[in-house]
Amino acid sequence: MNWGVHDVFSIENYGENILGARIAIPKILQLFHKYDIHATWAIVGMLHCKNKKELLTCLESIEVPYENEALSAKHNLPNVGEDEQADLYHYGNSLIKMIKEIPNQEIGSHTFTHYYCLEEGQQIEHFEKDLQAVDNLNEGISSLVFPRNQVNIEYLKLCHEYGITAYRGNEKSWIYGPYIKEMNTTIKRMLRLADNYINITGHHSYKLEKVSTNPIINVPSSRFLRPYSSKLSILERLRLQRIKNSLTEAAKNNKYYHLWWHPHNFGKNTEKNLQFLEEILVHVEYLKGKYHFQSMHMREMVNLINSNKAN
Repeated sequence: MNWGVHDVFSIENYGENILGARIAIPKILQLFHKYDIHATWAIVGMLHCKNKKELLTCLESIEVPYENEALSAKHNLPNVGEDEQADLYHYGNSLIKMIKEIPNQEIGSHTFTHYYCLEEGQQIEHFEKDLQAVDNLNEGISSLVFPRNQVNIEYLKLCHEYGITAYRGNEKSWIYGPYIKEMNTTIKRMLRLADNYINITGHHSYKLEKVSTNPIINVPSSRFLRPYSSKLSILERLRLQRIKNSLTEAAKNNKYYHLWWHPHNFGKNTEKNLQFLEEILVHVEYLKGKYHFQSMHMREMVNLINSNKAN
């Protein structure tokens, strides 16, 4: 919701996307149920809070002392309403309940405060307080997605101590490595954009036996599902074929493919994005029949990897 973008966009210029996510999520869940898709929903912990009093109580013990104060969730608190009924941008308990009602959906963590693990000012003791807040949700969360993909390898051992067994790593290419804003150069952005349409960096599919497991399991990303763009609509078939080709390569070679996106990416042009997603899922259904391809969320990946190691 807005916790993921409050330091980048205002409600005025991005609020439509966030409200649109509330429309997109039930429809995404319908597609997942229709095609038996097992998915991990990495949720910012603050979205679990039912009202501002509960939110403020949870935040009391958490410090987020970035040098750039605007990055902090606490900096955004004046814009937060009293509860989900009054504020559709900063609360998501009803959506979490909806996700839980659909089979094979895992509730994961996107940290409690959308915590940035590579920004100047933050330290491991601050991150531990955030992990404690996630643990206090009592959701049995074991999968983590680092906000802005800021994977901090030095923090993984601490994640293990708090019951996290897997995280989503980055694609194995220099253009996808963890970064802060200052490192996100124009050439990297241009190459990442082009890579959505033509195969520049490879399929990013992975053999289970080759993933890193120490101290927790790295389930690397394969592809960010870029939202529909009217300016680039002529390239949509290329974008779809890029993903389908990589899925086929993974299925043929007994690898896995990790597709991800944010619900707010579907907040505009919702029907076009859903149609695009369904075309992907139809292809996954075909691969299930032809190559015994499976859909798994991150916790199931961990279980499978651990089972293979035991055997």
